[in-house]
Amino acid sequence: MKTWKIITLVGVALVAIALVTASAVAFMGGRGIYTPYGTQTGTQYGTNSGAINAYGGFGGMMGGGGMMGRGYTSGYGATTGGYGMGCRGSNGYVGTPTATDGTQLTINTAVSIAQQYVGSLTNKDLTVDEVEEYTQNFYVLVKESSTGRGAFELLINKYTGAISPEMGPNMMWNTKYGMMSSGMMGGFATTAATPMTVTVDQAKVDAQQFLNTNYPGTTVGNVDTFYGYYHIDVLQTGNTYGMLSVNGYTGQVWYHTWHGAFIQAVEL
Repeated sequence: MKTWKIITLVGVALVAIALVTASAVAFMGGRGIYTPYGTQTGTQYGTNSGAINAYGGFGGMMGGGGMMGRGYTSGYGATTGGYGMGCRGSNGYVGTPTATDGTQLTINTAVSIAQQYVGSLTNKDLTVDEVEEYTQNFYVLVKESSTGRGAFELLINKYTGAISPEMGPNMMWNTKYGMMSSGMMGGFATTAATPMTVTVDQAKVDAQQFLNTNYPGTTVGNVDTFYGYYHIDVLQTGNTYGMLSVNGYTGQVWYHTWHGAFIQAVEL
């Protein structure tokens, strides 16, 4: 083969490699335009101006802060958001924003953050139903006022006050407000999901079977119905231990391992 042909082929190969590498870099760390659950107001709770990712470690999937990179979430008050954990967390999902120092927020402050955030959204049918404190974060359950049904779930950073969509079923299984609908892509889904084929009773059975195998000594507690899945409290000796979700179509169980140990809760 002539020398100029070899050079040409090598050049083409190098260009192809460069394009693939650039695409990978863009996917893993490029900035995006992700805005969770519609429009937010004010910088106190993260306005997501253009390229801001409201989730730190979620950037690898949505093109925000970027995996292994800094999250661009605005923090509570004048404090900026922490780093995204970067590495994939439980069940192959990315970790939650963390902070390494500072004073932790109280659960009452978390309630205020959650209520102000939900109140700033365009959908006025939403209300904060419960806020739970765990060692790793605050968990927020948001419901529809008109139906009493679970809408979506949030996490609040215990140091910065940064608020973000909860990972896992809230994003992957939520057929009205999740990633697979229009709900998390700058607005809200306007149609109800296809009725779930797994009943509440069957979801409890599936959840208990999972707990018997993986968390012996724990039992199924209160059940909240969301669009596409059930949220189930996990109890130990009658007290809150954690939570899991059951897919409303397949019965698949997804335990929420990212919260840490339960501390307390405020029902609203």
